[in-house]
This record gives sequence, C-alpha cells and structure tokens, in this order.
Amino acid sequence: MDRFRAPAILVAAALALAGAVASPSYAEPGSWVEPPANVPKRKPFSEDLNFLFGALKVAPDETSAKAIEQRIWAQWMVSTSDTANLLMTRVRTAIEAKDTDLAIKLLDGIVKIRPDYVEGWNRRATLYYMKKEYGRSLADIREVLRREPRHFGALAGLGLILQDIGDDKRALDAYRRALDVYPRLQRIPDVVKKLQEEVEGRDI
Repeated sequence: MDRFRAPAILVAAALALAGAVASPSYAEPGSWVEPPANVPKRKPFSEDLNFLFGALKVAPDETSAKAIEQRIWAQWMVSTSDTANLLMTRVRTAIEAKDTDLAIKLLDGIVKIRPDYVEGWNRRATLYYMKKEYGRSLADIREVLRREPRHFGALAGLGLILQDIGDDKRALDAYRRALDVYPRLQRIPDVVKKLQEEVEGRDI
C-alpha cells in the first residue's frame, strides 16, 4: 500500500465509525479539557481504541480529528457497570446544579466499585482542580494515566496544574505528551508555543 494513502484510509475508516458529527462545545482557553457537549452514543460493539488513536494522530484536519475524538470519548464515558453509569448520570446532574461536593462523593463511589473506569478518575480530577485541591487532582490524574497513558484530557489537565503551581518545564512536557497523542488538540499548540519560548527561549 502506498505509504501516503495509508493515513488517509485509516482516518476515513475511523470517520465511518464516527458517523455524523455534531458541533462539539469546548471550554474556554486555559480550562480543563473535557468531553464535547454532544458525545455520540457508544456503538453496540467495542471499537478498537488503538485503531482510533492511530487515526487521531494522522487526522488531516480539525473536523476529522474532532469526529474521531468524539468516538474515543464515547468509549471512555461508558462503563461496563450499569451502577457506575447510573451514578455518573447523577454526577452530571450534581455538576449542573453546581453541587461539587455531592458530585465528588458520587465519584468516590464510582472509583470504588469500578476502579478500571478511567472517566470516573478523570472527572473527579477535574472537580478537585476546580476546588484547587491540586494534590488530590494530581493523584487522580496518575490513576487515569496508569490505566490509559493516551488520555489527552488528563495529560492536558496535568499540564494545566503544573502551570498553576509554577512548574512550566514539566507542564511543557505534559502538553507535548498530549499533542503527541492528539496533534490537533484545541488550544494546546498555542500554549506549548508560549511555554517553549519561556522555558527554552526563542529560536535564534
């Protein structure tokens, strides 16, 4: 197979899995990377995350990348436990009601009954970050990345926390890891460019 055609075929196949793409809603620059507002329903069969991540890395444009990203989030968001899924629904309701403490308590239950469910850890890390409990947020990010090292949301969140505590060098490394997984991740390339100039200096 022509080496230039292979990435295009990979992306096209991933997009076929993704189907119609709704316009996602992303957070403002400098905030935590979270799932798009309209994550598609998970397919009745389990899609190959390795395949989707391969397609994500070579996506030729933002539209293609977002479609593939949505399918990855669809895999991450749904647990194999009906109880965990029910509790996650209640977490979303608590977050919408701005009851962060209740959401965290519900997530405590989720990670206890399904420690393999990465989005339970990731969502709790997000809430701890919002409460500026950076130590707890970092601990949960560690659990996410131990289970899914390619979790670009957690990697970007790690970079955000490291920036907040003044560790720009390690923040830059975390953001670069996120971009290695997802080169078209929104906002992060600009952050990397700025940090690179501050940490490593401008090119001569």
